[in-house]
Amino acid sequence: MNILLIGSGGREHALAWSLAASPLCDRLFIAPGNPGTAQHGTNVALDVTDHPAVIAFCKDQTIDLVVVGPEAPLVAGLVDDLTAAGLKAFGPTRDAAQLEGSKAFTKDFCAEFGIPTAAYRRFTDAEAAKAYIRSYGVPIVVKADGLAAGKGVVVATSFEEAEAAVDMMIGGGFGEAGAEVVVEAFLEGEEASFFALCDGKTAIPLGTAQDHKRAYDGDEGPNTGGMGAYSPAAVLTPEIQQRVMRDIIGPTLAGMRTRGMPYTGILYAGLMLTQDGPQLIEYNARLGDPETQVLLPRLKSDLVTAFLAACDGVLDSITLKWDSKAALTVVMAAKGYPGTVEKGSEIRGIPAAEALEDVMVFHAGTRQDGDRLVSNGGRVLNVTALGATITEAQKRAYEAVSLIDWPEGFCRSDIGWREVERERG
Repeated sequence: MNILLIGSGGREHALAWSLAASPLCDRLFIAPGNPGTAQHGTNVALDVTDHPAVIAFCKDQTIDLVVVGPEAPLVAGLVDDLTAAGLKAFGPTRDAAQLEGSKAFTKDFCAEFGIPTAAYRRFTDAEAAKAYIRSYGVPIVVKADGLAAGKGVVVATSFEEAEAAVDMMIGGGFGEAGAEVVVEAFLEGEEASFFALCDGKTAIPLGTAQDHKRAYDGDEGPNTGGMGAYSPAAVLTPEIQQRVMRDIIGPTLAGMRTRGMPYTGILYAGLMLTQDGPQLIEYNARLGDPETQVLLPRLKSDLVTAFLAACDGVLDSITLKWDSKAALTVVMAAKGYPGTVEKGSEIRGIPAAEALEDVMVFHAGTRQDGDRLVSNGGRVLNVTALGATITEAQKRAYEAVSLIDWPEGFCRSDIGWREVERERG
């Protein structure tokens, strides 16, 4: 079958690698893709915001399945338009994608259907939000309602920081995404990511991971889109995973059906593991980045078969198999990230890194300039390794990082530190 993958980041390189390996995949196209995805299929210069152009391409190339990687096309209703044109698309509809596209929608949804999450209030007026923060106290969390590329959350430890976040968001720092803010209680605990594959009525677990959001070692510095991840997250024990499915994922699927917007695709629950049990921090309507880069190398089942089962509403007929090995990925970012970065610096040494056993380098923000590979974004590479333990995967990943010659880049040196400490006992 012919498959079109939408997206251009590290998540999409990992998806392209996995989709292309399927015996069901005859031809893989990636729009717009990157130099990494080009190793597994054909990159096409499609404007994915031009839905009629995407539909025309699919019909011209006899595309049997469209996989939408990033959140923006989902929230924009690409799956709706593809489906209306008679094409099979993997991902939630525009209405269902509100679980990621609007934090206010999700908080109200959780309140209606009894899904455990932090107490909250919604505001469109900055002064009202600041008055509430003053009355509530700190630490407190301020979130832009809409999509902000993973950077629309401020965990404020002072009134000044919280008020500055409100002013920045409502003042237009994230455009329309910050026109409304959600102010919510700070939850104590350890964060982890839980993924489920959904077909509208059935959900099956799709692995666990732990991301590292802060830019610098020791979880210091500004929030980012993610500086590295590992899988599985041992802190999500089998018992806790059962509780997440029962108390969070299950009620969400049932609630979305009740609202007339059944959820099909990946449901990614960002969780805080509190003394009172797992609580939902936020939902994402797609696979995470960089979590995909540690989930898919561990998946032994065929990804295309799984996605088709979700599209066709028959997830109850399949079982996913996983490698017993652990995976860890280190994000190499351009200096200055998550702020302004310089683009165009040359990257060398990737073949040497990939020559190591059980190492894969997924491209995120790269561009081919003749025979030179150059940086083309903030997060640029995902250096991923497998190992018998997180400790072994971490050692192998950083050995691979050391072989990549890119003076203009940086990375954290402590990805996986919590799990390494646990493994040491």
